[in-house]
Amino acid sequence: MNDDATVIGPDSEVLMHFTLRMEGGMVVESSRESEPLQFRMGDGSLVSGLERALYGLRRGSVQTLEIEPQDAFGFPDPANVHALSIHDFPHDMSLEAGLIVNFTTPTGDELPGTVVEVDDEQVLVDFNHPLCGHAISFEVEILAVSNCPQVAED
Repeated sequence: MNDDATVIGPDSEVLMHFTLRMEGGMVVESSRESEPLQFRMGDGSLVSGLERALYGLRRGSVQTLEIEPQDAFGFPDPANVHALSIHDFPHDMSLEAGLIVNFTTPTGDELPGTVVEVDDEQVLVDFNHPLCGHAISFEVEILAVSNCPQVAED
């Protein structure tokens, strides 16, 4: 099913190992110590800039792709920073700058927010992705590529 000549394109099924690093080399996420990531191009598993960087790669490709903020997680949007009442948080929660808190949206989705500042009345929470504004290094090893509509389950 996998052919060394098959290149990653729209709707390709891809199996890969990856390591995502910030400037300075800090590892943010990696599949190296666990299962490889399997996804279909365009399914939303990767942000579009990371996905675009994979086009044209094939099984066996090992690449380190340097991706600028505008093509990775974008830039912080000040509209995604909100002041919430300190009374909206459990009284025994130790609120401090840098704490990541999971919030539940009205639709039931979980959304992480980073506490930026705390005072006696309010908590300033940043809902931007933590990697917004950062260039990243995306190291990939492509294990399999299929342009077939279905991938057999093992």
